[in-house]
Amino acid sequence: MKFSLWRPTLLLFLALSVGCEAKVTTEIQTGPLYRVVGSRLSMFCNASGFSNPNSEKGFEIRTKLTGIPGREMNVISSSDEHFSYNRFMRRIERNDINLIRSGPCSIIFEIKNLLKEDDGEYECTVLDPGSPLIGSYTAKSVVKVIDNSLSVTSSDSPSSLSFTEGEALTLTCHASTNTIQHVHLSLGWYLRKDGAEDAEPIISLDKDFQLTPGQGFEQRYRNKAIRLDKIGEATYTLKIAELELSDQGKIYCQAQEWIQDPDRSWYRIAQKDAEEISLTVKAKVVTDTSSLDVSLSAQNALQEGQVLTLSCRINAQNLATRLFSVAWVWKEYELARIGPTGILTVSEEYSDRERDGELRVTRIGNGHYQLKVQPVKTTDGGSYICRAWSEERSEDGNFQQGAAQNSQPLDITISTPESGLLVKMQNLKQKVSEGEKLSLICKVEGIKGRLSVSWQRKLMQTQSPLFTTIISLSQNGVIEKTEAFVTRKVRVTRPATQSFVFEMDEARPLDSGIYECVVTETQTNGKTQSHSQRANVTVTPIETLVKASLKSREPTVTVGKNLDLMCKVFEIPSMPITLTWSQQTDDSNLNTILVLSNGSISWSGNQHRYQVEVNKQRDSVMYYLKILGASHKEAGTYQCRVSVFLDNVYKKLLPSNPLKVQVNNPESKLALSSKPTIMQRINTDIQIVCKVTSATSQSSLYAVTWDLQQETGSKRILSSDQNALVTFGPEIEESHQQRISMGRTSGPNFELTIRQARMSDKGVYVCNVAEYLQNPLGECYLLSEKNSNTTLDVTEPEAQLSIQNIETVKNISIAEEFSIPCHITQQSSNDSQFQVKWFWQRGTEATPMFTAYRNSTLQVGVEDVAVMYGHPLPGQFNLKVSNTKPRNSGLYFCEVEEWVYSLAYGWRKLAVERSGKMNITVGAEGDAKALAGSECMANTWIAIFAVTVIILLCIITILLVKICKSGKKSDPSLWPERHALKPGPEY
Repeated sequence: MKFSLWRPTLLLFLALSVGCEAKVTTEIQTGPLYRVVGSRLSMFCNASGFSNPNSEKGFEIRTKLTGIPGREMNVISSSDEHFSYNRFMRRIERNDINLIRSGPCSIIFEIKNLLKEDDGEYECTVLDPGSPLIGSYTAKSVVKVIDNSLSVTSSDSPSSLSFTEGEALTLTCHASTNTIQHVHLSLGWYLRKDGAEDAEPIISLDKDFQLTPGQGFEQRYRNKAIRLDKIGEATYTLKIAELELSDQGKIYCQAQEWIQDPDRSWYRIAQKDAEEISLTVKAKVVTDTSSLDVSLSAQNALQEGQVLTLSCRINAQNLATRLFSVAWVWKEYELARIGPTGILTVSEEYSDRERDGELRVTRIGNGHYQLKVQPVKTTDGGSYICRAWSEERSEDGNFQQGAAQNSQPLDITISTPESGLLVKMQNLKQKVSEGEKLSLICKVEGIKGRLSVSWQRKLMQTQSPLFTTIISLSQNGVIEKTEAFVTRKVRVTRPATQSFVFEMDEARPLDSGIYECVVTETQTNGKTQSHSQRANVTVTPIETLVKASLKSREPTVTVGKNLDLMCKVFEIPSMPITLTWSQQTDDSNLNTILVLSNGSISWSGNQHRYQVEVNKQRDSVMYYLKILGASHKEAGTYQCRVSVFLDNVYKKLLPSNPLKVQVNNPESKLALSSKPTIMQRINTDIQIVCKVTSATSQSSLYAVTWDLQQETGSKRILSSDQNALVTFGPEIEESHQQRISMGRTSGPNFELTIRQARMSDKGVYVCNVAEYLQNPLGECYLLSEKNSNTTLDVTEPEAQLSIQNIETVKNISIAEEFSIPCHITQQSSNDSQFQVKWFWQRGTEATPMFTAYRNSTLQVGVEDVAVMYGHPLPGQFNLKVSNTKPRNSGLYFCEVEEWVYSLAYGWRKLAVERSGKMNITVGAEGDAKALAGSECMANTWIAIFAVTVIILLCIITILLVKICKSGKKSDPSLWPERHALKPGPEY
């Protein structure tokens, strides 16, 4: 019964636990991933769903190699260095196989040099011992290692070429691959100039068939002087119309092989360079062409579809032995040029017609050249000239070009046969925003035959009058895009018999120009005629539409206060956008705080200190950024910038107006006080107090510095930082440091203590207090500093030595002893020491008879008397003289020297005082005087005793009378035997 109740309870508890636990998901880069032998493999592995996402998780990589079927092997672990099998250990030690951590729950598995045997299935396992096994902790992906089949070779050009400045250069490169998988090739031409280590790109065709000129070659590319043409499947031709001296160096082509992974991203799997060709470009020598005469002839009136033949003739001396370059120019734009060796160069706009056989250039004879265009179009009409240059071959075989000579202009008119065909374009002036779809509709009326359409354009920024074909729709419904638009999302449809629609997704500002719809009708008799209509298209750059404005209600705040920023974005486009907040500090460092993208936030700062809010309005969006508890680090110039997702990348638009934000310190309330003057004796302890009478905050921190200003200058005594670390000044000797200290008491009060003060300690003591506060980041910053001065005067003790007067007259008997007292009644210092000397004077001369030195050394000066020195109490010195004789009569006195000690000067004599003189007479006369004196003293003492007895008897009689009157009255007795004394208060 107990088990039946316990089991459902346990199951319920486990179910609740499972329901409350987050589910773990592990992802690895989707395969199969095709990589070439020797290339790099980089494969990510991410895990999510943990309850503790910020703690680092362990990862393990295992594999089942194709060459060893059915066996799983350990490759590498992020936490266990003994995890790997031996076949991988060496590659891990030389860092060929590695795990790179990209986050707490994500890693990148990398093999720098793939081997053929690395082909197989790879499994990524995430380890988290703190969580139960709920969810998916492993993920697998397949890696296919294939052979490198990329082949790159140059044409049959020699390894070195020499040209003259201004000549044309044509080089051919063959690039192909035998890779079975779907791959794209990119090819670029590079120039390594003489003396340079790195090569510079001249022009390149990327995997998406986009042409990009290299740095320094952009203008020549825009002028059609540099071209890269793809002929067939594997041939790439570089054409430079006019070589420059800076083109000298080594030229080679480089091919790259790209494969598209299952996640739709492209990955480069191989790269190869062709053999370098050394190119020498010599300076051009100008030749005399004054005798050169050029003429142009043609039928100047043609109908559309006929043949236009432009014959150019050169008349010059020695025509048969001379070489020339000839070019045909239409409306000041060069269409085609034939060089002295017969190499033909055709402009990009006419390259398609040359490939289709519609344009041909031939040399008929000496000085006779011919350009044929068939069939001719109405757009071919206009003014033509023929331009010729004389070419002189130098001794090294290179050509030197002379000055150009032009023919007279020839106007050609192309008419259209009469037909009922009429072409109309809707919206002859159309404006679209960058990133939007461009749509043009062409209506056709009077149709009698089969129709084909060709959409062409002439860009605004180009000076060429020629139109470039974008896309065409044949009579049989076959759509063909030109190479320049293969990667663009361009379409042409025929929704109705009389309508042709042209659409271009994600229009760019460079797409602005004149668009032409050319409709060609083929009648039943085989005749063709074309009609066209043009429309002006303007693509407005997105940065002129989307604008951001930044403001703040209070751009100046105090440390610790919140800072609110508001970024208003106008004209929000329909495409994805990203908003970036940035701050430029006063030291010109640019910091990105956060990025908002489609509702997700990417932080680069401390996200706990920021709050964001988005408020959508009718024609704008307001983004709010709140900085919680601003510190000085938040001061600077702020901007917000919008980026728009175009062409698979985010395009940064113009930033908002800069907003200067200031973060000020709070107002300081620091105030100090100290005694203005202190006067103290030498050798005493001195305490100078610096009081903080007012503080800005109870949590204020203080750094205190004590300086001493004297006539010789100022010096630092000691200092204490805000963490109470005390440091002595550099000029304070170690011996002085032992008697100087600093303390802090409540208040706060800062006390400077000087022990055993010296005269050199005098001066003005400056107490400098710096008040610090902590910002919200916990960092200290200086708020204010205040000073308070105290003048210290160290004085020496005044001489206050005083000796009891002993002036008296004594008559003593022979051999009778007497005392000469020397009692000090006042001294200058409690620590004084004394040197006492007794003198005997007879007549005018005083003779030292005994000396008691400070160091307790005694010295007797008179030999015929007996002396005994005594020092019963401090300040009392006695000298007993015995064995006296009449000749010892005279004056006796003592002399006292007071000595004081200081650390600066040691022991020094402060004062000297002499006592009064005793007049001593030794002999018979002295005995008589002594006897008389004794009798007088006896009588005096008897009288004093009698008076005292009488007074005592009176007092006793009075007390007895009072006791008798009181009778038996039980007054409390004062004796403690009968009444216990009350205890006093305890201290």
